Amino acid sequence: MATHVITGAGSGIGAAVARRLHARGDELVLHARDAARAKELAAEFPGARTLVGDLADPDRLSWAFSHQSLPDRVDSLLHIAGVLELGPVGELTPKSWRHQIDVNLLAPAELTRHFLPQLRVARGHVVFVNSGSGLNAHAGWAAYAASKHGLKALADALREEEHAAGVRVTSVYPGRTASPMQAKVHQQEGKSYDPDRWIDPESVATTVLMSLDLPRDAEVNDLTVRPGR
Repeated sequence: MATHVITGAGSGIGAAVARRLHARGDELVLHARDAARAKELAAEFPGARTLVGDLADPDRLSWAFSHQSLPDRVDSLLHIAGVLELGPVGELTPKSWRHQIDVNLLAPAELTRHFLPQLRVARGHVVFVNSGSGLNAHAGWAAYAASKHGLKALADALREEEHAAGVRVTSVYPGRTASPMQAKVHQQEGKSYDPDRWIDPESVATTVLMSLDLPRDAEVNDLTVRPGR
């Protein structure tokens, strides 16, 4: 039975992935930003373990984890949590830049550092659910795209560094996906939100599970998913 550490399991793509893995009987370790959120996740996914730490404060993650029991085995580490705040470069504040870079880039790097020993033993898999903004930057998306471009660099470097240890690394680049984050994006853009126009989170979850379940003779490095309607 595989053990998966998942961030972002509370909604959207992360929730879809967690539901699929939970349904097939895998062990889940669900990251939560605080104890209240951990309680909610534990109720939603009976039998799952939780791990508390604020991704917005990556400098404190090591301290937070030192007061909790980490899993002895990790078959996959799934980075799905993320934050987004739109704004032109001329108006974005350092606080906005830092928040997006902390959550979207530095926290995944720190989580990966903590779980690499277990991943090496298990010859495990690290999946970064990135974004189309990790490949292209557009007006108003500078800080978010910078954090996601950095996440691509993290994944690419990690893949080369850990290849000899048998750790697989996959980046998934979804286009606009029907999720609470997408609703917030439309609100920031001043546009009406129609979830039927965008990718179902379940479809992205399918691509994540495909990469996890691929036989050991192959590895998906980068996977782009775009709306089909």
